[in-house]
Amino acid sequence: MLRKILSISGRPGLYKLVSYGKNMLLVEGLTDGKRFPVHSRERVMSLGDISIFTTGEDLPLSQVLENIGKKYDNKALDAKAISTPDQLHEFIAGVLENWDEERVHNSDIKKIINWYNVLIGAGITDFSVKEEEEEANTEEAPAENKE
Repeated sequence: MLRKILSISGRPGLYKLVSYGKNMLLVEGLTDGKRFPVHSRERVMSLGDISIFTTGEDLPLSQVLENIGKKYDNKALDAKAISTPDQLHEFIAGVLENWDEERVHNSDIKKIINWYNVLIGAGITDFSVKEEEEEANTEEAPAENKE
């Protein structure tokens, strides 16, 4: 599911990919449901492609969101209660043990909290990537030719 959820630079919130055409995407806001085109010159990132810096290998955002969901029972977080640098660091350390304190900035943690709340508000609580990988494999697999 996260592969079809997009973040668009310069626009608040998250968007669901509806369709795509030549040099543009058609997206729908997760919070308001409004559809609009996004042109190729705009910076668009899929949440499925984002990872978080750790002291070991980078961890996919989907795993971080799963950890948050498990810890907080898939309920929205109070972003105002997690606003100081110490609170942000305590929060991310609670869901991600080996996060890289030098490369993960406070603004990144705030963005993760905001994205988590938007996804929960939209009813998206399954952040696993396993299903997406299986979907991609079945779409890419050539059909068998029986003769």
